[in-house]
Amino acid sequence: MIPADFLSKRRKPSFTLPPLATDAHCHVFGPGDVFPYSPTRKYTPEDAPKEMLRALHDYLGISRAVIVQASCHGKDNAAMMDCLHSDPARYRGVAIVDDTFTDKQFDELHAGGVRGVRFNFVKHLGGMPDMNVFDRVIDRVKDRGWHVVLHLDAKDIDELSTIIRKLPLTFVIDHMGRVPGVDGVEQKPLQTLLELAKSEKCWIKVTGSERIDFPPYDKAIPIARKILEAMPDRVLWGTDFPHPNSTHEADEGELVDLVPHIAVSADLQRKLLVDNPAKLYDF
Repeated sequence: MIPADFLSKRRKPSFTLPPLATDAHCHVFGPGDVFPYSPTRKYTPEDAPKEMLRALHDYLGISRAVIVQASCHGKDNAAMMDCLHSDPARYRGVAIVDDTFTDKQFDELHAGGVRGVRFNFVKHLGGMPDMNVFDRVIDRVKDRGWHVVLHLDAKDIDELSTIIRKLPLTFVIDHMGRVPGVDGVEQKPLQTLLELAKSEKCWIKVTGSERIDFPPYDKAIPIARKILEAMPDRVLWGTDFPHPNSTHEADEGELVDLVPHIAVSADLQRKLLVDNPAKLYDF
């Protein structure tokens, strides 16, 4: 299930990750013949099953991971849950759900390691969700100690910020809000993001350098550093493996080596990679 050249194509990172380092944003896809993709999906990925993810993490020196349900599997969380069940101490999850889920289903997700739900607002993945469903789901999970992960387009951050501020639970912004690296640290979407960061409910992932920039990611680094400096206790890092819909083939070893450029001290690195994800995901 793992291509013979899978790891040989990837560079071993120069930076040594600390013990219990966490990849707080990655995916498992399929295999499609076991866990079929959603018939309403906007893209069909190559299979990237749990065995491939574990091999990658072992190679990079990553001890823990948060498996984020992707839209290609829709609200069928079976592949993600299968990964969580394979090593409950190592994995946590973020599910995609709707308002038809029962209390029993939410209880089963929680028992299996799920600690949040995710909503896509990104245009190429379908755009704005049904906000009535969104509100009902938020009402269902807000008292479970869960959070909501928001996947946004940079151009929509300002408009959506009013809705986001009113959320009654912790919210996590994916991929630095997808703010374009080329637009620098003074751009309006990033400034709005940093205003949101003043709320204790706000967390931001400094993931997705490969989504907002190209190697060597020198335009993404200042943006990620700016976010981390604003909220060192509420920021997360991850590989985004296997990089669905990415603009180029990213090397996870290269992404690991960005860490000391984003978090410039051992203390900040430990917050980013160990303490913060442990707090949010109940490791």
